Amino acid sequence: MVDVLVVGGGQGGLAAAHHLARTGTDFLVLDAETGPGGAWRHRWPTLTMATVNGIRELPGLPVPPGPPERPAREAVPEYFAEYERRFDLRVRRPVQVRDVRSVDRLLRARTTDGAEFTARTLINATGTWTRPFWPTVPGRQVFAGRQLHTHDYRGPGPFTGRRVVVVGGGISAVQLILEIEPVAAAVTWVTRREPVWVDREFTTELGRAAVAMVTERVERGLPPRSVVSVTGLPLTPATRGARESGVLRRQPMFAELVPHGVRWADGREEQADVVLWCTGFRPALAHLAPLRLRSPAGGVQLVGTRAARDARVHLIGYGPSASTVGASRAGRAAVTELRALLAAGSPAGPDGADTGARGGRR
Repeated sequence: MVDVLVVGGGQGGLAAAHHLARTGTDFLVLDAETGPGGAWRHRWPTLTMATVNGIRELPGLPVPPGPPERPAREAVPEYFAEYERRFDLRVRRPVQVRDVRSVDRLLRARTTDGAEFTARTLINATGTWTRPFWPTVPGRQVFAGRQLHTHDYRGPGPFTGRRVVVVGGGISAVQLILEIEPVAAAVTWVTRREPVWVDREFTTELGRAAVAMVTERVERGLPPRSVVSVTGLPLTPATRGARESGVLRRQPMFAELVPHGVRWADGREEQADVVLWCTGFRPALAHLAPLRLRSPAGGVQLVGTRAARDARVHLIGYGPSASTVGASRAGRAAVTELRALLAAGSPAGPDGADTGARGGRR
């Protein structure tokens, strides 16, 4: 048994592990990946350090300089691996947590291979990469072409000569359109809402506004929203030129898929060989279902990083901390609060009762 079990070895999990190790707290990190890097291990190879949308350093170790053309899927996992070595974090992998339950006033995590790990408290940092969101759209089963998600994208090559419909209004959709358009026969971009283009620097004030918006939702127990809904899409030289040339000319969302394309509500159709769903991800929290953390509004209500329904559980990479910089900050906050809870000697369970936990630092 440990005082703190950390589930997830990506940015948030490593940030939390760093603060746990630095303070001498008894902890264990479980990660489902086969090696360091979290979701960065699965990014498409054409996403380079020059085009990636922001990398923030982990606490205590700057991101090393490197060639901008290096794929992020290589550079970031290498950085994470060095971080684990430097601070001796001893992440146990690959370990896939199947469920977490409250048993005998402790938290017990069971894995897909039958192992069990018991802890007084839990930091969940499983992110979103393993839960790509596929919208419910009529006709998805009858479309004769290929459908894939950002999660499955591996570069523009397979789109050569194809008629492609890209669905989604986020940064990933824009990035992939810019990669695919030069080789595709045609690219059509559709979004549910008109994209908001922002011709300004991403300031501290803008970042705070985005965090405040998402924080307000999770404090009410609502599902978190994308930060892009506040910050908008950045106008860069590449995106500005693509808009002027018509490459990034957006169309409203179609009503349904048909065997050889898409159809709008007015009956207009467009042929397509591929539909690329850049429709985002949802938090990977299925393993926490036995703890019943969700509110009636559908989300996990948080107070800071703490689950409102169980003070022993903290979520990193959920809501306002679902970013590289947010996850690092949230790791420190979660550790600070959990150490105080452990020092009190009686972490509260879901009903607020004494769980009988004892200890703190070991």
